[in-house]
Amino acid sequence: MNNTVLRAENVRKTFDGRDAVKDLSFELGGAERVALLGHNGAGKTTFFKMSLGFLTPSAGRIEVLGAEPGSDKARSSTAFLPESVAFQRTLTGVEVLKYYAKLKGEDPKKAVGLLERVGLAEAGTRRVGTYSKGMRQRLGLAQALIGTPKLVLLDEPTSGLDPISRQNFYDLVTEISGNGATVLLSSHALTEMEARTDRILIMSKGKLVANDTLEHLRTAARLPIRLKVKAKDEPAEQLANRLGGTPVNCRSVEIMCAHEDKIARIAAVTSLGAMIEDIDVHLPTLDDVYKHFSEKANAEDSAGEA
Repeated sequence: MNNTVLRAENVRKTFDGRDAVKDLSFELGGAERVALLGHNGAGKTTFFKMSLGFLTPSAGRIEVLGAEPGSDKARSSTAFLPESVAFQRTLTGVEVLKYYAKLKGEDPKKAVGLLERVGLAEAGTRRVGTYSKGMRQRLGLAQALIGTPKLVLLDEPTSGLDPISRQNFYDLVTEISGNGATVLLSSHALTEMEARTDRILIMSKGKLVANDTLEHLRTAARLPIRLKVKAKDEPAEQLANRLGGTPVNCRSVEIMCAHEDKIARIAAVTSLGAMIEDIDVHLPTLDDVYKHFSEKANAEDSAGEA
């Protein structure tokens, strides 16, 4: 059985002779949580619009559950939350959800229950014009979750949300995925996505330059691992002489090592036994990985143009 929810095959989109998306190919399976990363203008929003049927690819093909984007089957199975969501200001939160539930052919009473899931139960009878940006964004998420979408597209969905609301949002993303929906999430807030997505897609100048799990991308990038070792009593300079590395204060040493050397370096530290108070292992972050692949793509583009 084909478990592909979203497929892009050699997709290209051109505006006024300029490629906004170039030869883009990837697939998303069921219940995946996938981060789509890229700088402003990388082509992320253009791809979302093509996946929704708002734009037509100049070349290539996109399929949503095997159907054409914008078709009845694709639209009934897809939910979307843009970066800046807007609703009729004179309607209440309850009225907004009832309206969209009717458009989707869903039970309005069930839709209203989504207000509690996004933390807006007490504001449901207030007019949307009185909502803050973060509240409107949460209302937009509730609207996107009406029914049982199989594909959820989120374009900068945490814009305007406070830290607690962002945490609640990602809890909802986990819940949505756990219920079987595939989530494609675009955001510049890389740190908060690091442990909350299953796979990373990185776009640069319209091209897909990385597509894998964070662990595999770390290995492929060969970025150094940072070990911070704290001694109990020994001065940092003496500890550095034993282990190598750089003293960072009176009792700690920072050691940079390759991925394949991590176990050996940790073993060397632990062999000092009672001399060591603590050791912290810092793997390359998603920010580090994103920077690496973006800069690599830019360097390759520059070399190709030379």
